[in-house]
Amino acid sequence: MRLALYQPDIPQNTGTMLRMAACLGIEVDLIGPAGFDMSDRAFRRAGLDYLAHVSTRRHVGWDGFLANRRIESADSRIVLLTTRGSKSHLEFQFRADDCLLMGRESAGVPDHVHDACDARVRVPMAPGLRSLNVAVCAAIVVGEALRQTDGFD
Repeated sequence: MRLALYQPDIPQNTGTMLRMAACLGIEVDLIGPAGFDMSDRAFRRAGLDYLAHVSTRRHVGWDGFLANRRIESADSRIVLLTTRGSKSHLEFQFRADDCLLMGRESAGVPDHVHDACDARVRVPMAPGLRSLNVAVCAAIVVGEALRQTDGFD
């Protein structure tokens, strides 16, 4: 199981998701450009002492991320977490090799990224509300995906 962050905007959300990934033992792809300095030095300065405990890969952009995935894990799926998803994360059948993709806090993902994903899931919410915080959404779906795939140790 992997978590991919597409051009994250808010360092605190990124830090929260990296800490979650460290604690749950999942790897993270950081797809740039980000809306903030993503250097190890900047993360340490922000107090992300969990950085040493999470395996991360940094990609200059979407195309580099896709190229790397084709080489290393051509059979795994990219599952986009989006408010435009037609299926609830509770109805979706996750696989242990899925890569869960989170969009930007400010704009989600562009249509070409949306279209390139193998599946699109949403977290059900009360009617009339727009969206959850990206880190909260990631935690909800990662938890369900790990539960389904016996990913908790």
